[in-house]
Amino acid sequence: MKQNKALSIFTLIIAGEAIFLLPFILIRVFRPIIREAFVISDLEIGKAQALYGVMAMISYVFGGFFADKLEARKLLSISLILTALGGLWMLSIPSFESLRLLYGFWGVSTILLFWAALIKATRLWGNASNQGLSFGLLDGGRGAFAALIATFGAFIPGLFFPDDGTQITYDEKVTTIQYIIGFVTIIVSTVAIFVWFIVPKAESDSQETAPLFDIKKVGELIKQPKVIFHMIIIVCAYSAYKITDVYSTYAKDVWDYSLEEASFFGVLIQWIRPIAAISIGWIADKYLPSKLILWSFIVMGVFSSLLGFGLLDGLPIAMSIMAFILMVIGTYSLRGLYFAIIEEAKIPIAITGTLVGIISFIGYTPDIFMSLLSGYMLGEDPTVVDYQHLFQIFTLFPLIGLITTIGFRKTIRRN
Repeated sequence: MKQNKALSIFTLIIAGEAIFLLPFILIRVFRPIIREAFVISDLEIGKAQALYGVMAMISYVFGGFFADKLEARKLLSISLILTALGGLWMLSIPSFESLRLLYGFWGVSTILLFWAALIKATRLWGNASNQGLSFGLLDGGRGAFAALIATFGAFIPGLFFPDDGTQITYDEKVTTIQYIIGFVTIIVSTVAIFVWFIVPKAESDSQETAPLFDIKKVGELIKQPKVIFHMIIIVCAYSAYKITDVYSTYAKDVWDYSLEEASFFGVLIQWIRPIAAISIGWIADKYLPSKLILWSFIVMGVFSSLLGFGLLDGLPIAMSIMAFILMVIGTYSLRGLYFAIIEEAKIPIAITGTLVGIISFIGYTPDIFMSLLSGYMLGEDPTVVDYQHLFQIFTLFPLIGLITTIGFRKTIRRN
């Protein structure tokens, strides 16, 4: 029984990150190479990801209904296959307009049949007393898988780039990114097959855990302050996650790292995710997830302020690197906690899928505006001042998140 349970969460972990490798992890880790191979700017990347966000918002709402009624095995596998097909499209190095359409397609393929089903399955995997660990394992495991894939991918540029890194041709950049995209596409396709055969049919919801959907009950539930607070917490936490997309380009533009060095810095950031999410999730079960969320927002706010207001200027680069690492620890801790508070808020299991869809509709709006914000703030050739302005604006999100979490905790205590 324990072996089946372990295999079940392992499968959810792998699937949960594989679905986002193509639309997000590639950009997060290999953004400098992608900018030059696709001949696009940060603003154009932001516009493409904004269309993803629009399509994802629509998909979140309808996806919740699917999660409460259909078999998880089928929903997850179909989503992975469709997303992998998008990888074949990306291999052709499409124009900017085609890339935007591709991201719009991914906004549907990665969310509609997938996201709410994944979150509900994870909640059901755990119990009322270990939701922090359940979601910490999910996000931490996803982070470990993404970091492993990114680590292998980061060695690919070394196969094509000259040793001195000074005479890299456009064709070499295109060939390199095509190998990386192809490698990731194969991984996503393989995971789809793995999920189909490993996830048992019994993991689709039984009659006990998935009664007929009660729209009136859900309508009453989402009007409650605790649910509204939950939405805002996810907006702030996910905004922090989205801004990690620029960490590798910061290393290149501000610290003068090479393309390879910047990619490896992006990989380092990825490896922090499993450590932070799993550790904080385990600690949260000994206290309360919402209490750890408070401290995560405080850490993020402090170190984003240091970067944004130039308080680390003139100091060794190691100090800035440490600030990024601590900010990332706060960011990934939130990733492992913000769905764990569903149990803390006493949301009925039977409507978890639908509620996750509705919460995500608002909570993941940063998919629309954060990439656009980064693109507009950084422009075509970003300087350290442009990055500082971006981090100055970003400091608002941990502040709002902190205030909202206090409101959430007060509401829970009153109830």
